[in-house]
Amino acid sequence: MRLFTKYQVLTAALAAGGVTVFLALDLPLPFLFGPMAACLVVALAGVRLQGMGQLAIFARTILGVAVGAAVSPELLRRLPAMMASLALIPLYIVVIGIIGVFFFRRVCKLDPVTSYYAAMPGGLQDMIIFGEEAGGDVRALSLIHATRVLIIVTLTPILLKGLYSVSLNNPIGAHASDLPRFELLLMAVAAFVGWKGGERLKLFGASIIGPLILTAVLSLAGLIHNRPPSEAILTAQFLIGTGIGVYYVGITLPDLRRYVLSAFAFVLILALLAAVFTAFVSMMGFANPVEAFLSFSPGGQAEMTILAIVSGADLGFVVTHHILRVVLVITGAPFIAKLLGSRIKEKINEDRYSG
Repeated sequence: MRLFTKYQVLTAALAAGGVTVFLALDLPLPFLFGPMAACLVVALAGVRLQGMGQLAIFARTILGVAVGAAVSPELLRRLPAMMASLALIPLYIVVIGIIGVFFFRRVCKLDPVTSYYAAMPGGLQDMIIFGEEAGGDVRALSLIHATRVLIIVTLTPILLKGLYSVSLNNPIGAHASDLPRFELLLMAVAAFVGWKGGERLKLFGASIIGPLILTAVLSLAGLIHNRPPSEAILTAQFLIGTGIGVYYVGITLPDLRRYVLSAFAFVLILALLAAVFTAFVSMMGFANPVEAFLSFSPGGQAEMTILAIVSGADLGFVVTHHILRVVLVITGAPFIAKLLGSRIKEKINEDRYSG
């Protein structure tokens, strides 16, 4: 029994080549952007690639552990001070939803269900799964959300350096050889048990949230004092970057014209909204500009965690905002889906009756 298919081996080799090129050219975040760029270019050229399956999901558990390790008594004491900024997240989601649904429905001519799930700034996989269950266009959702994450992950480091003079060379963690073996063992257990336990409990984003919760408990108990080793975080970057690029396998020219360009236009709208909220949060003194910028950047939770780590931002502050955003979007998704489904059925019945 082979562990990997030939397409996965090819994908991994291309991703490794992307890392090598980015390292040689001294480009930023080589383990994230190298695989992403290499797989994206080859996928658009029509080559068949394949994601890493369960291994890619496991990579997200590393980020869950990294965030959980940042949960400390000090962070809990600071939560009341975050409330003013956190209170803006529901408004942020509502504004994005209203503008986004209108954009995808009226401008892009997508159906109501697809328009809703395309607009919502939730997790990429979650929005695709919920959208499919509600009867949305899976291909459209996959390309729109993959493009959203791709553009935001690409532009955020550029903006961090250009607007805020932030270095992206912040140490991401100690080497595995420098960490206590007992802590490494606890992290591994928290990653696996949190992931699988979260799945059994049907926890949203189980691969990140499950390990996050378990590691946070261990951190608050004084058993974990470090984030995962740098080797693990680089591996997570590699697999997540590869996964973003692979989403573009099989894309056609009509797909590119209709979905990817639509997503690109929508990201410009998102960028404007994020800039407004970032400016307000900074102006009111709720957070410094870098934390505010990262907290309201509508990228994927895993990708924004990586950027918070490499930029040296307050990881607990940034991720708390993204977790709240994802929780609210996912919690509201079933209700909105039922509402949209009812309206669609009513419209069909009205059309039949009038016909």
